[in-house]
Amino acid sequence: MNLTISGHHLDVSPALRAYVLAKLDRVLRHVDQVIHVKVLLSTHNEAQKDGRQRAECSILVKGNALHAGSKHFDLYAAIDELADKLDRLVLSHKTRTKGWRCTPTKHAVAAFAAPESTLSFA
Repeated sequence: MNLTISGHHLDVSPALRAYVLAKLDRVLRHVDQVIHVKVLLSTHNEAQKDGRQRAECSILVKGNALHAGSKHFDLYAAIDELADKLDRLVLSHKTRTKGWRCTPTKHAVAAFAAPESTLSFA
């Protein structure tokens, strides 16, 4: 797995890098085949103070690319929000790729669990 953490208009400190890695570790435990993860942390000079700090992430999984982004006044809060979004996105991707045919239905389980019929062929 390749991991890229970069900053746009800000320097990524070792503490910030460790915080991002801790949050991504929580998200990536759900996925087996991760090819590349790219995290972009940026600061924008906007009129709205709520959206100045942004965190964006792209996860390339076998067969798909998952993207999420978040913006907040505090960069650490934006990373927390991004981790929550990625967690939901990864779980949704996992259930979609697993498919609905993999889980047995109630009727199929009941049919296999039912006792043999008492009919005799004599």
